[in-house]
Amino acid sequence: MTDAVAPSLSAPCPADARRVLVLQGGGALGSYQAGAYDALCTHGFDPAWVAGISIGAINAAIIAGNPKERRVARLKEFWELVSSPVMWRPILNGEQSRSLFNEASAAFIATFGVPGFFTPRVPPAPLWPRGTPQAISYYDTAPLRETLERLVDFDLINSKQVRLSVGAVNVRTGNFAYFDNATQKIGPEHIMASGALPPGFPPVEIDGEHYWDGGLVSNTPLDYVLDQEKNEDLLIFQVDLFSARGPLPDSILEASEREKDIRYSSRTRLITDANKKLHNTRKALRELITRLPEELKSDPLVATLSEAAKENSVTVVHLIYKSKIFESGSKDYDFSRIGMLEHWRAGEEDVRVTMQHPECFAQPQAGETMVAYDLTGDGRQRHPKQTVEGASSG
Repeated sequence: MTDAVAPSLSAPCPADARRVLVLQGGGALGSYQAGAYDALCTHGFDPAWVAGISIGAINAAIIAGNPKERRVARLKEFWELVSSPVMWRPILNGEQSRSLFNEASAAFIATFGVPGFFTPRVPPAPLWPRGTPQAISYYDTAPLRETLERLVDFDLINSKQVRLSVGAVNVRTGNFAYFDNATQKIGPEHIMASGALPPGFPPVEIDGEHYWDGGLVSNTPLDYVLDQEKNEDLLIFQVDLFSARGPLPDSILEASEREKDIRYSSRTRLITDANKKLHNTRKALRELITRLPEELKSDPLVATLSEAAKENSVTVVHLIYKSKIFESGSKDYDFSRIGMLEHWRAGEEDVRVTMQHPECFAQPQAGETMVAYDLTGDGRQRHPKQTVEGASSG
């Protein structure tokens, strides 16, 4: 399907819905989100709100911190920078050769770090005095601050032209926290805090508190977005990097990958299902209030219930990266150039497939106020071409 006949999201659909881009964490897999955003731009998708966790927070900051015409170029610049250490390609064809290549690439990154992102500590963490920042992380993320300051216009972010929300975890309390330009000034430290995954990366201090990667508690900001906005209609593209569904592993490497997929998929469907139930409950409450006798409708308690029953219309479109058969538990730190390009193209392709179903972007029908779709399937991808496995409302 070519862009010339593809449905455009530049027109109001559904209704006058606010466009939201929700980006999950996932390290090196994050170029899938960049590719998806690149493709969404060709369909007129201009997010008014971008929310992210970990690598999703970095992508989100680049999007919100640049004018529309420069965002894709900045994303490419970032992903070309972080994939520059492993420019070579597998010598042989075949899944086994590719799997060995991926493991070697990930080992190289773990040993030498990633330009513009993180560098290994010398001497290593165990040799530093207890209580020092160097003693509690294997890598130094100072290069990431320099990269963010170069690629992201934080003055633009704080002008609030695009809402930006990134999640992190308070190390001392264990509580989840969101940094949101709707309520506070955002700087590089807030983005770094969202991606400070221990024990690889050190916690980031903000206003006297220290923060780790938000993925430790929840790897998706979807729940935050749905909790924050209950009045304005929303069209949400949620771009996930880990799939909750997958086959039974048959090797130790596949077992490691499957465990990570389950841990970081963050039960996205549970969140959408729970919110759909809440929307249905509000709908039932509104219908019940209309059936009350007139003398009861003026009761203050009914007025309170009527206010609680108000809701917006929400459409969630999932784009979920499907692992290739040769990928394993190291896929989120395999920053090879070939892997980056494959993930980018996969994001573009999943958008292309999704846009072949314009019915998803219509106003929710049959009295529903929240619907969710996954139009590209959610299983382990064993073939280079992806196929539509059908739409889902749950």
